[in-house]
Amino acid sequence: MEKDMLILHHIRQNPFISQQELADLIGISRSAVAGYIAQLTKRGEIKGRAYILRDEGMIACIGGANLDRKARGKQAVRLHSSNPVTIMESCGGVARNIAENLGRLGCNTSLFTSVGEDKEGEWILQETKKHGVDISQVWRLPMQRTGTYTALLDIDGEMVVSLANMDIYDALTPEMFAEKWSHLAAAHAIFIDTNIPGDCLAYIIGRCREENIRLFVDPVSSAKAKKLPQQLDGVEAILPNREEAELLAGMAIRSIEDCAEACRKIRERGVKHVIVTMGEAGIYYQSEDVSEHMAPYPTEVVDVTGAGDAFASGLLYGIVNGESFQTACRLGLAASALTLQTEQSVSPLLKPEQLQLTVEQYEKER
Repeated sequence: MEKDMLILHHIRQNPFISQQELADLIGISRSAVAGYIAQLTKRGEIKGRAYILRDEGMIACIGGANLDRKARGKQAVRLHSSNPVTIMESCGGVARNIAENLGRLGCNTSLFTSVGEDKEGEWILQETKKHGVDISQVWRLPMQRTGTYTALLDIDGEMVVSLANMDIYDALTPEMFAEKWSHLAAAHAIFIDTNIPGDCLAYIIGRCREENIRLFVDPVSSAKAKKLPQQLDGVEAILPNREEAELLAGMAIRSIEDCAEACRKIRERGVKHVIVTMGEAGIYYQSEDVSEHMAPYPTEVVDVTGAGDAFASGLLYGIVNGESFQTACRLGLAASALTLQTEQSVSPLLKPEQLQLTVEQYEKER
């Protein structure tokens, strides 16, 4: 019997069976089960998702939700000069992008952010909701304008400069998160980016430490990473790029050996797992017991925007589906590779079965 039909057979026998139980019965990974279930749901064989989500819990994504504008040069960009470009608008924001990615991967996801009571904010929320993300906990602030992020890309898709108007997030306070904590405390995992104020970051990190909730942090930029408290006890994993890791560790990173030392210094601040994303050099992962440098999965690069968010999404998808951090990192690399192939910050190629296929194909070729 084909695996998808076998999964359907077991679900008919026990509609409340968990993905891990299915994985154990069939002899495949839990994330592979999730991929088959996504296919069965799309085909209409499964109606509703309550039995899947009951033991998985929700992923709460806290942070930015912006209107993204990408201006791409029609020729090599020249600074201090007028440049012919094509302009594209889309939904953006690190937390929002990750929430949509996770929604596309079939995860139960809720977004915690703030938008203005304007057409941009409403459009962002409705587009995000289309992909299964719960937007009921979003703050709509009437006296604020929805955040915007504008990136200038060179003809090869590499970013030249970005401009961010994120003043709206300064209106968020720890008290506002305290009021919603009952929703956050129910999460299987919480993801935060550093678009929110420093006192909010400290509050969330402290509560997650006290209540043993798995917390994942994206520093977003070296400037915003400065808002993180010195002590990061309570952070399960942090995902800086090379520049952000240099700031967090207080040292330059010029080699993999430097990266290993920087990760050790960051872990001394209380983080359990450090994953440094390094673009064409791949990623470097370190925990107390394990470290590994992983090369990126080969792909045609159309646009680099959103690749880091995709990596974080693939990682979270793997973690909530019971995978080890190393396997989850490989799912993150697959998600990043799929996103690099498109101009969208959130790739329509991002599906559970496609993630698995990308990992399997690359690992066979190694």
